[in-house]
Amino acid sequence: MFTDKDLEQLASKGITAEQVEHQLDEIRQGFPFLKIEAPASVGKGIIAPTQEEAGKAVDAWTSYKAESHRIVKFVPASGAASRMFKNMFAFLSAPYDTPQTDFEKQFFEGVRRFAFHKELCHKCKELYGKSVRQLLDEGNYKSIVAAMLNADGLNYGQLPKGLLLFHSYDDGPRTPMEEHLVEAALYASSNGEANVHFTVSSEHLPLFRAKVEEKLPYYESKFGVKYNVSFSVQKPSTDTIAANPDNTPFRNDDGSLLFRPGGHGALIENLNDIDADVIFIKNIDNVVPDRLKGDTVRYKQVLAGILVKLQRKAFDYLKMLDEGHYNHERIEEIIRFVQRTLSTRLPDIKNLEDADLVIYLRKKLNRPMRVCGVVRNVGEPGGGPFLAYNADGTVSPQILESSQIDKNNEDYMRMFREGTHFNPVDLVCATKDYQGRRFHLPDFVDRSTGFISSKSKNGRELKALELPGLWNGAMSDWNTVFVEVPLTTFNPVKTVNDLLREQHQ
Repeated sequence: MFTDKDLEQLASKGITAEQVEHQLDEIRQGFPFLKIEAPASVGKGIIAPTQEEAGKAVDAWTSYKAESHRIVKFVPASGAASRMFKNMFAFLSAPYDTPQTDFEKQFFEGVRRFAFHKELCHKCKELYGKSVRQLLDEGNYKSIVAAMLNADGLNYGQLPKGLLLFHSYDDGPRTPMEEHLVEAALYASSNGEANVHFTVSSEHLPLFRAKVEEKLPYYESKFGVKYNVSFSVQKPSTDTIAANPDNTPFRNDDGSLLFRPGGHGALIENLNDIDADVIFIKNIDNVVPDRLKGDTVRYKQVLAGILVKLQRKAFDYLKMLDEGHYNHERIEEIIRFVQRTLSTRLPDIKNLEDADLVIYLRKKLNRPMRVCGVVRNVGEPGGGPFLAYNADGTVSPQILESSQIDKNNEDYMRMFREGTHFNPVDLVCATKDYQGRRFHLPDFVDRSTGFISSKSKNGRELKALELPGLWNGAMSDWNTVFVEVPLTTFNPVKTVNDLLREQHQ
């Protein structure tokens, strides 16, 4: 199937021919849908802490930070901003010259409220000799959009989302990257240091490095912390083969094989390289101005406090099992912890002999742990918290996307529609065992949870293979605890007009 030139191409990416053949098999066969028990809800897989419980969790996190633990804030930031401006690109190429759609009208009515307005105005004067206001007055709307999107303008159509100007302040506008530096100082710093890791695309890495170098001294002075900022790119070895509609390898015009990024699930490899006791994960675009950061900071501390308390208990139980210091009552206690607190059930657990029971409990305790903030469902597209069946017959909390659910199963679709909560990608993770050794995170991926999507290249249809999502199948075999957090902690920016919402002003 593969030529010598193909094999050279594979070797350069760190991919074997066997891996590509396996990926092509997955494309041919597709992936099984997940078996669902129920959507998670408060009291059934989701914890809704009282104010008193939240306060105790914050205290637990404060105490933990005072000890010698390494904490890292991990921010997936490789996304380009092009999708944010989809509507404005459409306006540029539209046959009309004045705003017609509600989206276009909202953009121009609010253009002076964007944090990037001042820069845009300077660019318009540079390109056209006129301000944004003057261009609006003469009805030259497309020149404003071109100055915002094009390479000779602000180039917002090609920049990474993390480097756009999102929020206005008296001392100047901030990018999402800067807002994450601020957040790190407020809840993820320890012993005067804050460790922040951004995953970025290789073409944007120099831009991120330059912006960090420019801004770091200011924020170190403002918050009295020393930042350790690091970057990584998605590894070429996590790219996946593209296939033709007949499932044969898709080839470029020059005859080379076409590989595509495997989706955010590929970042499990980047996460695996992080040496930390606690890792916060949050998307680049879910940030708010300082005046609204109170809930974000408090509930990040709540999630982290719940995590370290649960981890301490799991570690105590593991040590007890490994040292043989347990009796029947203690085993019953551990079963309750696994079933009620970690919401992981084995339906026929009563059939296990004592020795098998200890093996089972140890396996369920000795794995990475994550506490996930979930918000009340307000109709946002995306995944949600469910109780789902695993390959070993257990039921456990999982974050599922609609693509993982059989749309022909009316019960499952009803569960997905009626789910009370939504996943905002608000995770706090512990990736070491009780002896301080790092788990090898790829070992805990459910490889059967990838999916196939239809794409095109140069007008030719292709099948693309997406790896199990980072917070979906890539963390399937982790201990997962869902905690309800306020909707105020979830303020993503999916379109440029989202920046006009009150939460971003």
